[in-house]
Amino acid sequence: MKSSHPRLAVLSFFLVLVLATLACATLAGPQTDIVITKTTPLPTLVVPTTIPPTENTEPVTPDATALPEGNPTAEGTAELAPPADFDTLFSPFWEVLSIVNAQFVDQPVDKVAMLQGALDAVAAVAELSPAQPSLDVARTFATAAGTPDELIDVSLPFWQTWIRSTSPHDETLMREALRGMVSSLGDQHTSYMDPDQFTQANIPLEGEYEGIGAWVDPDGEFLTIVSPMPDSPAETAGLQPGDQVVKVDGEDMAGIDGNLVIRRVLGPSGSAVVLTIRREGVDDFDVTITRAKITIPSVTGKILEENNLAYVQLFTFGQNTDAELEEVLNELLAQNPSGLILDLRNNGGGYLVTAIEIASEFIDDGVIMYERYGDGTQDTYESLGDGLAIDIPMVVLINEGSASASEILAGAIQDYGRAPLVGVTSFGKGSVQNWIPLSSENGAVRVTIARWYTPEERQIHEIGLTPDVVVEFTEADAEAQIDPQLDKAIELLVNP
Repeated sequence: MKSSHPRLAVLSFFLVLVLATLACATLAGPQTDIVITKTTPLPTLVVPTTIPPTENTEPVTPDATALPEGNPTAEGTAELAPPADFDTLFSPFWEVLSIVNAQFVDQPVDKVAMLQGALDAVAAVAELSPAQPSLDVARTFATAAGTPDELIDVSLPFWQTWIRSTSPHDETLMREALRGMVSSLGDQHTSYMDPDQFTQANIPLEGEYEGIGAWVDPDGEFLTIVSPMPDSPAETAGLQPGDQVVKVDGEDMAGIDGNLVIRRVLGPSGSAVVLTIRREGVDDFDVTITRAKITIPSVTGKILEENNLAYVQLFTFGQNTDAELEEVLNELLAQNPSGLILDLRNNGGGYLVTAIEIASEFIDDGVIMYERYGDGTQDTYESLGDGLAIDIPMVVLINEGSASASEILAGAIQDYGRAPLVGVTSFGKGSVQNWIPLSSENGAVRVTIARWYTPEERQIHEIGLTPDVVVEFTEADAEAQIDPQLDKAIELLVNP
C-alpha cells in the first residue's frame, strides 16, 4: 500500500522540534560527557574515604603570578585562603549531590565517583598551576565550601585541584564541576542545566509554533532529525531521518545541549535559518529553510475504505491527546469498521498520565505499568476502564522511533494479547525523570527517579519491544512510497 508518510524509516527516539518537555515526571533527557584533556598529574579520589598521598605533604609556596583572583594569601603564610562567600558559591553543588543521593533510581549512589567526576571536570576546563596545595589548605577550602562532614577527607583531592586552577573561582567553574559530578552517574537522562539553559528550555510552547516542522532526537552528540513532519518546510528542504544538525546559521553546535539547539532552529514564520547537515556517506552541506507556522499533530484517523479498516495515528502523548483520540475513535467506530490499526511509529512519547488514559481506551481492566523507584518502592498504574475500543480487532505498528509512552501503551497491549505488534524493535526508553529546580535560581537538575515495567514485569530500557511480526521499512520503500508495515497490518486483519 502507498504510504502517506514517505519517511517513516527513522533511527531513534524523538521529540517534536518544539516539544522540549522538561516538566516534572516526564519521560526524556540530555547528557554532556566531560573528558580530562590536561597532562598535569592529578590526585585520584580513592574509594571509600582514603586520603591519597600527595607529592608535597608540606605547605608549598605557589607562584604568585599563578594565584587565582579572589584567593589572596593569608597573612603570615604563603598558603591560599577561600573567599568569604565560598559556601554560597558551592551551595548548589551539595544541593545536587543531596537530590541525586535521595532520588536517583540506581541506589546506593557512589558519592566518591561523583566527586571524581567533579574533579575531572575542573581539570578538563582549566589550566592547572604546578604548585600542589597541602592537605591542610585543601581541608580549609572544603570546610569553607560547606562540604558535608563525611565527605571532607575524601574530597581533599578535588579541593587541591580546584585551588590549582588558574581560572576564576566563580560560578562558571563550579557549574562545570557540577556537570562533571552528574555525568559521572553514566545515565544519559540525568543532567544539569545552568540558569540560562533552564530558562530557555522551559519557554512554554503550545500546539502551534513557528519553525521548520520536524521530529528530532536531542540526546545525541548533535541534534538529529528523526522525521520531517508531512508537508513541512523540513520535508520540502529534503531533510532525512538521521541527518545531524552540526551548525545553525554558521555557529558550531558541538557540545551544546540539544534542547537549546532546538531553540536556535525555531524562529518567526517567514524567516530563514541555515542548517549545516551531516549525513552518512556525503560531505557536510548547508540547507536554507524558510520557517513557517507549524501545527503539531496529536491524533489523526481515517477509514481505509478498500478494506473497511479504521486507521489511527498517534504523533505524541500530550495533555489533550486522549480527548482528541476519543473524538477520532467515535467518528471512525460509528462507520462500523471491521478492524483498527493503531500507528505508534515515530511517536517518542510524552506524558505518563496520557499513556495510561490512552491505554485504557484499548484495555478494559488490569495493570498498565509498574513504576519502580531506587528505594525499592513502586507505583502501580491500572486501566481506567470504559474504553471505546476494547473489543475491535486491532494491530499496532511500532518502529525505532516508538519510545517511552508509546512503549508503555504497546507493551501493555502486547502483554495482554490484545493485539499483535508489527514493525521493528522499539527504541527502549523505560525510565522516568524529574526536573528539580535548584534554590536561589541556580538552574536545575534532571534526575532519573524510576524505571517502568510492563504488566508482565518486563523492563525494556535500552532493549525495546520486539514486535510479534517483524517487518522492515527500507529506504527503497520510502523512495517508492510504499509501506510494507502497514500492508502487513492490513493483511493480518483482513485474513486473520
